[in-house]
Amino acid sequence: MKLVSYLKNEKEQLAVMVEGRLYDMETLHPDLPDKMGMMLNHWEQYLPLATAGLKKLNESSIEMDKAVEYNKVNLLAPVPHPTSCRDGYAFRQHVAAARKNRGVAMIPEFDQYPIFYFTNHNSIQGPGKVLCMPDHFEKLDFELEVAIVICKAGCNVKAANADAYIGGLMIMNDLSARQLQQEEMLLNLGPAKGKDFATCVGPWLVTLDELASFEIPAKANHIGKNWNLPMTCSVNGVQVSAGNMKDMDWTFAEIIERISYGVDIYPGDIIGSGTVGTGCFLELNGTGKLNDPSYKEQWLQDGDTVAMTMERLGTLSNTIVANKTDWSILQQKKYPL
Repeated sequence: MKLVSYLKNEKEQLAVMVEGRLYDMETLHPDLPDKMGMMLNHWEQYLPLATAGLKKLNESSIEMDKAVEYNKVNLLAPVPHPTSCRDGYAFRQHVAAARKNRGVAMIPEFDQYPIFYFTNHNSIQGPGKVLCMPDHFEKLDFELEVAIVICKAGCNVKAANADAYIGGLMIMNDLSARQLQQEEMLLNLGPAKGKDFATCVGPWLVTLDELASFEIPAKANHIGKNWNLPMTCSVNGVQVSAGNMKDMDWTFAEIIERISYGVDIYPGDIIGSGTVGTGCFLELNGTGKLNDPSYKEQWLQDGDTVAMTMERLGTLSNTIVANKTDWSILQQKKYPL
């Protein structure tokens, strides 16, 4: 099923989407919650009720008068208030290309263990406008990714069991201010300010049962589910990136195993895959300049619309909007007298 969070009477409302129409969860069963957080916290109790209710809904048109049109509501992130947000580094193609563009060899540790970083879970947002400060426009970038949300608590979860902790999949755009990112990481700490201003997810969360026909085995010597789901990114209607989730080297199950080592994970935790190969301007610009020194770099600008599409996961569309201020932290650097 496709779970959607939207704004209803100025409040968050959870619904299921069927053929372009949204049905609030109470339509499926009166005991179902109206917010995603509660749904995730009691996933094993509520998912069977929602599944049974959806089956009845699909078999009857009685409840159609209770639906609202998907394209007429103000969409929120499917998980509007995540308990945390981590982002992985799962696609070898992206890592290898980025390093080649910098003139350094592929790092062998990539193949030894999955890594991740924490980003700002309070900056998660769904489709719509993304407000950016002046410094963000110093090499503002998209990152084409897929994300999961955790649906039950756990600790020291083994990869062989970790898929049971995945509530569903959704598209993720890990927006990145590359100048801020590059400067702070010179000090070997981060990424922080280059990432924490906005991360977009959506437009809906797709439960794993709906993706069963797209499941494929993990790559050799890896554990967990993967999915054959093509993914693209367009900027102002022009496609700039194409990849496939099946190219993930580290699975979400393996990433969960590392994340949960000695640490509790909670319902509502978001975990991103990291960037698919060709999935950001940083990589595309580097490859372009490596092949042609006169290649003109491209970065996101005020007014640009970024649309990410994945098979079955929909299209996540965001428009970049400049904050009308001249305040810059890049200009606050201190220099020796």
